Amino acid sequence: MMIIDLMNLVIGGLILVIGVLIGVAFLILLERKVLGYIQIRKGPNKLGFMGLLQPFSDAIKLFSKEQIYLNYSNYMVYYISPIMSFMMSLIIWMVIPYYFNMFMYNLGILFILSCLSVGVYMLLISGWSSNSNYSLLGGLRAIAQTISYEVSLALIMMSSIIMIMDLNLIKYMIYQNLIWFIVLMIPLSMCFLSSMMAETNRTPFDFAEGESELVSGFNVEYSSGGFALIFLAEYSSIMFMSMLFVVVYLGGYELSLMFYVKLMFIIFFFIWVRGTLPRYRYDKLMYLCWKSYLPISLNYLIFFLGMKLLIML
Repeated sequence: MMIIDLMNLVIGGLILVIGVLIGVAFLILLERKVLGYIQIRKGPNKLGFMGLLQPFSDAIKLFSKEQIYLNYSNYMVYYISPIMSFMMSLIIWMVIPYYFNMFMYNLGILFILSCLSVGVYMLLISGWSSNSNYSLLGGLRAIAQTISYEVSLALIMMSSIIMIMDLNLIKYMIYQNLIWFIVLMIPLSMCFLSSMMAETNRTPFDFAEGESELVSGFNVEYSSGGFALIFLAEYSSIMFMSMLFVVVYLGGYELSLMFYVKLMFIIFFFIWVRGTLPRYRYDKLMYLCWKSYLPISLNYLIFFLGMKLLIML
């Protein structure tokens, strides 16, 4: 590979990362605004025009705060885990099926599932390394939830993989040219949507935050920069999951305004659910995954497999 190609890849990757970070900043602002209006108040409206500079102000405040040093923490792991978590949430974006200048993954879906699996280790390390009982309990609950819903996510995606017989995300656009997959698999897409919320620890599945002791969960001992990085990683994964839903079920990746409108609607749906639904019970969350989503996804998998075999015959 020539030097200029490598430079193109590096510059393209940097532009992507900067774009994602700016997107995350305005997603946080959008969430605070929408939640404000749902709760009949204004939300951030002082800093800049209609509060547009609020997320940047919060970022500067968090990164300039004093870092606390825990006496009993596993020091190196405690500080590295938020950075690794943030890096994983940005690396996963490299799988977007670009037409130009970037990477083309023939095994894109495997890459996504691998990155999601590695993200679980960051939760585990964050909860364990601060040597606090509360963060350990919060981390364990978050890990159990994330691992459970990873299984259902993978099995739900298997049905759409069988439909296109490829792991490359660009193929979803070709196969959804005439009809979107959401029309063919409405129950599966709804299962996928709620599994995405459980995977990203969002309401109504935010049990890591909703401990009976009302602590923040696995990130309770983090402050300033560490907390900011965990926060950014969470919102980056929300954006990515929304993008994945649009690619798999709503017509694939296309360079048009409509793609971004669909993406915005799914992101808005995340926020809307947070402002509307109460928190689920933890045992019911596990019941939902193992007793509902698993049988549904397996049955659909067998159905689409049979359908594909009939078409090939």
